[in-house]
Amino acid sequence: MHVFQPILKQPDRAWRLVNRTRGIELAARIETAFDSRTRRTGLLRHDALPHDTVMAIAPTNAIHTFGMRFAIDVLFVRRDGTVVKRVIALPRRRLSAALRGFAVLEFGADHPGVAATAVGDVLAVEELELSKSPKLP
Repeated sequence: MHVFQPILKQPDRAWRLVNRTRGIELAARIETAFDSRTRRTGLLRHDALPHDTVMAIAPTNAIHTFGMRFAIDVLFVRRDGTVVKRVIALPRRRLSAALRGFAVLEFGADHPGVAATAVGDVLAVEELELSKSPKLP
């Protein structure tokens, strides 16, 4: 069992990523990279990533930004959603890893929710209620 299990069980539903420790929504939209092909591609074909969107890559504990067109904020999480490492504004052409990580969450650089998230915070996937508006700090 892991933090992304709800998405795998019901991929046709809309999901959001929340920081349960801080009580904030990090993303109203989750793009997934859970198989070999999508993990290899990740954000390479994107020119930017909106602040309401996160790329969830699992399983992995390392990423690179070679070939990317923009800097990213990154959260490495354990299977239970606990943040084990935070990287702010990782530039292009870099590597980053967290040995204790299970998954990587990639956001556009300068994401306010990532700035408000700390190592040890617990993140979760929740079904998106369309009536809710994003709650970024």
